[in-house]
Amino acid sequence: MQSAELPADAVVLEIGPGTGALTTRLAQAARRVVAFETDVRLHPVLEALKQQHPNVEVVWGDFLEVNLAGFVGDTPYYVVANLPYYITSAILRKLLEHPNHPKRMVVTVQREVADRITAKSGEMSLLSVSVQFYGKPELVMRLNPAVFWPRPDVESAVVRIDTYPQPPVDVPDDNTFFKVVRAGFGQKRKQLKNSLANGLALTSEQADQILATAGIDGRRRAETMNLEEWAILARSYTNLPKNLKIND
Repeated sequence: MQSAELPADAVVLEIGPGTGALTTRLAQAARRVVAFETDVRLHPVLEALKQQHPNVEVVWGDFLEVNLAGFVGDTPYYVVANLPYYITSAILRKLLEHPNHPKRMVVTVQREVADRITAKSGEMSLLSVSVQFYGKPELVMRLNPAVFWPRPDVESAVVRIDTYPQPPVDVPDDNTFFKVVRAGFGQKRKQLKNSLANGLALTSEQADQILATAGIDGRRRAETMNLEEWAILARSYTNLPKNLKIND
């Protein structure tokens, strides 16, 4: 939790508080804690915690279905949580794509996911590009399964993500950027030219055109591309005559 560097007036979201061990520490450090929990069996435990810490609010329901703006509005906020592993990517996407995304996130995730989030060029994935477009991720520590109860079957890691006020690269718009990125990663282990042609419904010649304009070798694979190169490619795609963008 120290990695979150929470100010005394912080508003903190926690997804999946469980029995409230982390929630208690957050309540002692922050002005307001909003915890989202789906397991109603934990109701007595978390209600007792609320009695001890009036600055804690427990929301019973699926975080992926809540209206985030209703809880944070325009207020700066932080996320500190042990994320449910099976929906980690969906939670991160919801938080980062929200107009008022968190100022900082410190989350425990599956180690494999942590490695993907913090990957460098040569090992990039759609997840790493997506996270790094919105913030700077850092691997804080790896956790032994023995520190959890019940003990999970996988290793875990803590990742800190400091979000950017604005994306670190120049893109036409977020939708176009991710449209190109998703197309590039749409066919694993395929050359970039083929993936873009299929994912963007372009002819081979059109794919060659945007790659040449971007100065990127179409024989490369998506995992070798860095954030700036994806941004250049998105700008190149935008400059393709609109009548050639078959699926627009």
